[in-house]
Amino acid sequence: MRAIRAHQRDAGLDGLVLEDAPYPHAGENDVIVRVRAASFTPGELDWPGTWTDRAGRDRTPTIPGHEVSGEVAELGLGTTGLTVGQRVFGLTDWTRDGTLAEYVAVEARNLAPLPASIDHVTAAALPMGGLTAWQALFDHGRLEPGQSVLVHGAGGGVGGVAVQLATQAGARVIATGRERDRATALELGAEVFVDLEKERFEDAGQVDVVFDVIGGEILERSAAAVRSGGTLVTIAAPPSVRPDNGRAVFFVVEPNRQQLVELARRVADGRLRPSVGAVRPLAEAREAFVTKAGTVGKTVIQVA
Repeated sequence: MRAIRAHQRDAGLDGLVLEDAPYPHAGENDVIVRVRAASFTPGELDWPGTWTDRAGRDRTPTIPGHEVSGEVAELGLGTTGLTVGQRVFGLTDWTRDGTLAEYVAVEARNLAPLPASIDHVTAAALPMGGLTAWQALFDHGRLEPGQSVLVHGAGGGVGGVAVQLATQAGARVIATGRERDRATALELGAEVFVDLEKERFEDAGQVDVVFDVIGGEILERSAAAVRSGGTLVTIAAPPSVRPDNGRAVFFVVEPNRQQLVELARRVADGRLRPSVGAVRPLAEAREAFVTKAGTVGKTVIQVA
């Protein structure tokens, strides 16, 4: 098969090469997915799991990418719940070869059925942002109807989904970002938008939950924006300050079939809109990594 692979950790983006690679092995409870569309996180070449397995052993050359949409091509021993030819999408394991390839081996539990009404490009843009936002708001933030939430980075793929999910949950949403994100955030359901380059989000009042995807100074200031007993949730870094009488949570997103099913249901009925940016072929995946920082929306690699 054809795949994007990296042979040397210190080579950076220059080390990404489109080349022939071995067809993946379907382990116990795995499926082989024929990849139709895939996506990636720009910083994943810096993740330890990109280069080593769960035991810490080197696994180069490595295939990046962890979001996938496609069809089941093969079932591993003991795999149940999915069938050959079925349309699926999901989030793959951090320490295995990824999705920027024609085929990928994935644990079946990390995939969900993809409704026929959702195209593969849209589906490939959904798993990381959708699961991250869902888990931040509901699993870790414990957001409830009638509460308020501050979403930092509302113009991004994760933040935009978080604004939509929080609004649908009956929460009051304050969104932050750059001025160019204002119209989109308000359209997605935010009640208030704060331009981080010109305004102070603290002036918008305290909230029950803060969800941060930015880190740095924004993260450190965010604890003060949480009312007593509330929760600060971040995916950027472990926070050094916690809210008064509240919780501070740093987490890494995890695959979850049930949550994927619910996210897909909302996309299918028009309640949820993932942000799709550039769509590029597999041969241009390296260039997509290089230019991702300057693009709007999730870059999707159309493999087949």
